[in-house]
Amino acid sequence: MNINIDSASYAGSGAEEIGTTLLEEMDDLLLYSGTSDGIDEAGEIMEDESWELVQKKGNQFVINDQPFYVNGFNTYWLMVFAADQSTRGKVSELFKEASSAGLTVCRTWAFNDGQWRALQKSPSVYDEDVFKALDFVVSEARKYKIRLILSLVNNWDAYGGKPQYVKWGKAAGLNLTSDDDFFSHPTLKSYYKAHVQTVLNRANTVTNITYKDDPTIFAWELMNEPRCTSDPSGNMLQAWIEQMAVYVKSIDPKHLVEIGLEGFYGPSTPNKVKVNPNTYAQQVGTDFIRNHQVLGVDFASVHIYADSWISQSISDVHLQFTKSWMEAHIEDAEKFLGMPVVFSEFGVSAKDPGYNATFRDTLITTVYDTLLNSTRKGGGGGGSLLWQLFPQGTDYMDDGYAIVLSQSPSTSKIISVHSKRLSIFNSKCAWKCRWGCRKKNPLKASLYHDEL
Repeated sequence: MNINIDSASYAGSGAEEIGTTLLEEMDDLLLYSGTSDGIDEAGEIMEDESWELVQKKGNQFVINDQPFYVNGFNTYWLMVFAADQSTRGKVSELFKEASSAGLTVCRTWAFNDGQWRALQKSPSVYDEDVFKALDFVVSEARKYKIRLILSLVNNWDAYGGKPQYVKWGKAAGLNLTSDDDFFSHPTLKSYYKAHVQTVLNRANTVTNITYKDDPTIFAWELMNEPRCTSDPSGNMLQAWIEQMAVYVKSIDPKHLVEIGLEGFYGPSTPNKVKVNPNTYAQQVGTDFIRNHQVLGVDFASVHIYADSWISQSISDVHLQFTKSWMEAHIEDAEKFLGMPVVFSEFGVSAKDPGYNATFRDTLITTVYDTLLNSTRKGGGGGGSLLWQLFPQGTDYMDDGYAIVLSQSPSTSKIISVHSKRLSIFNSKCAWKCRWGCRKKNPLKASLYHDEL
């Protein structure tokens, strides 16, 4: 019997009771199953099933009609590392470590515009070696059963971004006055659309699978943290999202699409702006509810940076904000959007005054617990992505937020336990075990759960 856990079917005390019981039983079982070694067992489960596209069903992600709650991470520089044979091994090392911790989704850049080791050297001119490096990243992710969210351009100047597109436009003789012209000028929009078309239609030189057909890709992200401060009304960015979401879908109707927003509430919901971390957040041209009601957008994205948005100094206020910020967006994703929400960047910097590893662990636990409160109800909290996971020996790339699992045993354990919990909800046993597992010999039932 295949149990459907769409919110329409399970929104209520019944699902919450089942979910709570599962978590209680899972916590008991975790006492007897190793957590420090990650959950390689979950990888074995994936291998037993076909590698299918992730889809959306109501406010949940599904694979083969089974729920797919995400425990994932960010490592933005994978393509650049893969482009150099001396650092390529770090990509494989990272995926291996992440897989061992049960992490199932990685968000990374499918762009590098006009910079060192650029993918796109100038509009529609690509470095084939760097593209082959991206091919390698996708193939390695598949090898370790990790799915990718590929972001297509940056709002910021790192790796080129919209400032580089504007430079290209000026070099071509366009009269441009702001980086935000990226969102409105027809030529710059044509540059972006050409890049989208090139990436989505790329035939992977390692796997021979076209990107737009590859189940390894979880979703396309239109832009990392789009902002349009020149138009606080939000109309300019809204028009761009409307055009580009449909454009991506016109090339690739199979994969999910998300915008890449930070989650700030805007002018369309004046009653919500009080949830924002500060007053500036409602003036950057983004509008969480309105932006995500666009045709072609499949799920919502939200970032969480209390140390950037509220105060740099560590305090419990950061934890309170994180919880309320998440709860507001989960509720809105369910009530107004009818889609999952992924907290696609969250973390705390070791450079913050008052930082310690215990606070980081508490922050991560707060994010995971808030999501589990949604998961146990079959809710719209689709998952989270740590910012960011590093392999050993890459400290020189650290922006303060890096987590090296092998050097952070307490953090690694928290991540692995959360992965194990989600694997129960994601497994076919999850919604059957309340009935099926109880019929088994108790020892066999316990071992069966250990396999998950």
